[in-house]
Amino acid sequence: MTQNLSVLSDTKIMGIINANDDSFFEASRFKGDDAIFKINSMIGEGAHIIDIGGVSTKPGSVEISAEEELARIKPICDIISQQKLYTKALFSIDSYTPLVIEYALNSGFSIVNDITGLENDEVAKITAKYDATIIIMHMQGEPQTMQNNPCYEDVVTDVHHFFEERINKAKKFGINKIILDVGIGFGKTLEHNLLLLKNMNLFLDFGYEILIAASRKSMIDKITPSVPKERLSGTLAIHLDSVRRGATLVRCHDVKEHHQALKVQEAINNIR
Repeated sequence: MTQNLSVLSDTKIMGIINANDDSFFEASRFKGDDAIFKINSMIGEGAHIIDIGGVSTKPGSVEISAEEELARIKPICDIISQQKLYTKALFSIDSYTPLVIEYALNSGFSIVNDITGLENDEVAKITAKYDATIIIMHMQGEPQTMQNNPCYEDVVTDVHHFFEERINKAKKFGINKIILDVGIGFGKTLEHNLLLLKNMNLFLDFGYEILIAASRKSMIDKITPSVPKERLSGTLAIHLDSVRRGATLVRCHDVKEHHQALKVQEAINNIR
């Protein structure tokens, strides 16, 4: 590997590739050679990390078997391995399925993006085995039902406690490279999402990088009515604000636009 998250000083961009037909944003769906073309394009546009998944996790999404999930991402993983694309960028597997995760890590991936926040001990064992980075995301419930009246005593405090528990679990399994994601839209109302965004800096006390992932999500529609293809402006507003509050990784569909926005923000921050 030629890159490491710990030595990348600027905000990092994670580009999204979905190897399935039902992700909520149609323009993020790619297969085979089209996926590889898009990956190379994203890297050229400024992506440091490419996040690849084979299962939709939108509210109400349908579960599939581990074998079907693997069948969707395997051709992409194989080409990444054959062409050694992992020397150009870091690759992340967006999955909580041990079979899929191990195949990706064995293909040159180095990050596990786990929406269950390391719930499965097998995922923890595999991540430790490959000395991979784990993205611990918070989700209340599961994708099929997570938006059915989510409630918290105090969403910021509850997510903070969740991170404490899962960081301790990661360390017990020998995982030391950790990224935290508050899980915008995963078992949360608009108010919950806004509170987490406004208090993003409170999660910095763990000492780990914070990932923000609100790209084209429905919370934008709840603020200003819009379909996914119309939510780039709202996405940029959320992501730039999160970076100002301490997030250092941005997961997005629109790499080129985020690269430009972040570079402009950086220029403003650095002027003396």
